[in-house]
Amino acid sequence: MSTFFVNGSARFAVRGRSYPAEAFEEKAPRPPRRRRWPVAAVVALLLALAAWQLGGAAWIHAKAALAQRLIATSWEGTKKDGARRPWPWADTRPVARLTVPSRGISLYVLEGTSGRSLAFGPGHVGGTALPGSPGNSVIVAHRDTHFAFLRDLHEDEEIAVEDARGRVTRYRVREVAVVDKHETRVLDPADSPQLTLITCWPFDAVQPGTDQRYVVIADRA
Repeated sequence: MSTFFVNGSARFAVRGRSYPAEAFEEKAPRPPRRRRWPVAAVVALLLALAAWQLGGAAWIHAKAALAQRLIATSWEGTKKDGARRPWPWADTRPVARLTVPSRGISLYVLEGTSGRSLAFGPGHVGGTALPGSPGNSVIVAHRDTHFAFLRDLHEDEEIAVEDARGRVTRYRVREVAVVDKHETRVLDPADSPQLTLITCWPFDAVQPGTDQRYVVIADRA
């Protein structure tokens, strides 16, 4: 390879052919393009990392908290243009948002009470009134995650429920009781708007699946 100049520009001759000097310059590699991950993929990755790093109760709490963040996005979409699943493979959807202003509680209520649904949020019991509608609306959740706060609720505290249309119904706690798990009267219809929240009891039980239930009953304010 020999070097010569043409009109002041350097060129290289290789096997009888000439090439501009630029052809032999090393070019800096382009920085890789940053990929934008969908929100669902990010949350799924976070859940997987949490499962790897945490174990037992810590993992359960992490999953419950992260899932509620993803459901929040789904809830806003539901209010705008109809029911949306919180992630593509979900077999449930959010039907209400439950808040306790005095305690800073904000939870998204899912449709149904399957084990999969309750792992991610409180579940609305099918066959009872929809949250915010006339009648007895029954919502259940686990005592060690989403409904752990029930142990601190007192009579006359306010609970608010937002439905899919953005309407907010306010309730006042009327009664707190412990009942047998086979007690079905807490599911009975009501003539006036009523909210019934149920979780397992006692709260500090080590074994899952206790024989008693902690019930909070609230009437529309």
